[in-house]
Amino acid sequence: MSIFPRISLKPEVTEYLKSVFLNKEVLAAVGHQEAEHRFHKLLTCLSHPPLYTCVRASIHLAPLEEIKQQLGEELRKQQMCSLSAEDVSVQILPHPRITDVLLLPVDGPRPVKQLSSEVVVGAQCGSAVLRGAHVFAPGILASPKYMKAGDVVSVFSDLEGRCTRGATGFQGKKVFVGNGVAEMDRSTIFCTNEPVRGIGVRMVEPLYRSPSFDGVLPSLVFLQNLPSVVVGHVLGPLPGERILDMCAAPGGKTCHIAALMGDQGEVIALDRIRNKIDRICQNAQMLHLQSVKAYCFNSTQAVSSDPAQETEGPPFAPESFDRVLLDAPCSGLGQRPNMANSWSLKEICSYQPLQRKLFHAAVRLLKKGGVLVYSTCTVTLAENEEQVAWALDTFPCISLEPQEPHIGAEGMPGAGLPPEHLRLLQRFSPELSWEQTETTTPFCRGADSDTIGFFIAKFLKN
Repeated sequence: MSIFPRISLKPEVTEYLKSVFLNKEVLAAVGHQEAEHRFHKLLTCLSHPPLYTCVRASIHLAPLEEIKQQLGEELRKQQMCSLSAEDVSVQILPHPRITDVLLLPVDGPRPVKQLSSEVVVGAQCGSAVLRGAHVFAPGILASPKYMKAGDVVSVFSDLEGRCTRGATGFQGKKVFVGNGVAEMDRSTIFCTNEPVRGIGVRMVEPLYRSPSFDGVLPSLVFLQNLPSVVVGHVLGPLPGERILDMCAAPGGKTCHIAALMGDQGEVIALDRIRNKIDRICQNAQMLHLQSVKAYCFNSTQAVSSDPAQETEGPPFAPESFDRVLLDAPCSGLGQRPNMANSWSLKEICSYQPLQRKLFHAAVRLLKKGGVLVYSTCTVTLAENEEQVAWALDTFPCISLEPQEPHIGAEGMPGAGLPPEHLRLLQRFSPELSWEQTETTTPFCRGADSDTIGFFIAKFLKN
């Protein structure tokens, strides 16, 4: 399984993460050897894709079985364009506990032979290839000097961001992600003044084979990591409620909330960046959802200073929402596959103050008896369990609530939270899935635990 190097991090960040995963409470719980083993497993598994691709089905538009059948037909057509008939095989599994999730096993790592002609792509592009994408032209950094459309090439990912755009070769740190066929000449990619769009290399022998969802049933299936789907169910929206998604872009969770409500009620989506608001609106329109209203606004300032103010858009009067989702900006250290992260320790640690400002606004905007869900896609204590401990100490009016479904691990020790609180938290810990033995059923081992790193806490305002 471990064919890639561990995620490439700055030494200071590696040491910081090590201190997190080997904190005193963890050492007391599992021992030094096991804690260190889990930490190294984390660094390794972050550079690999999860074992399953997860898609959220639009069951507000069609029954799950019908969507599953249509998806299977579309993916078989896709595979027949690049595989021989005997190789075409599509396995789609409904999740046993989450009614709007379909899972597709990822085939890999596969025995793919490297070729002499090399195309080098950026780390972000390389990660997308590992999740089933083709190589789009803007992601290409280097190619053979005389590459023509139709040439078969090996694709490598630049781990340290040192490859110069337009180079004809690269000897730096790189990893092989598969073979493909060039769709463009080198001159088209690098020698034009206008930005080049479209597929530059069509992957035919990826190291990890998973479907490309580009243009596949856009209104019926939405590519989304499993923990991100779980968040919507944990929030538990009901028809007729008014719900706020504070940091909503690109709108996957916003649209899920609206779908779970049967598109009855109001879902307010906020984000600071204008073009991201356009993306939220596009996703809502694509999924035929009328209850979503998106605004370009800084959520730290979303509470009106005039309690009597009643406006359609932000800022809002205190206690004007039945439920609030704070899917907070974070260091993103749970994202997979991620073979390289160039951030400094200062950047990694910069999110906690912003998250707390957002939390203050969230509590003020929530009605009494309302539900607040806090989530991140990172693995640090400072942005997860420490934030929960701080919130419980800062806001006497909120308490932790059980989560349903609860398919991740419990919270990590280290923030001083008692065991009964840790059990109410949900931490998706991919490093733990790599600990399980081969006697564990493949579904349990892969679908619910081999995910991105993610954290969820659910609060009730008393």
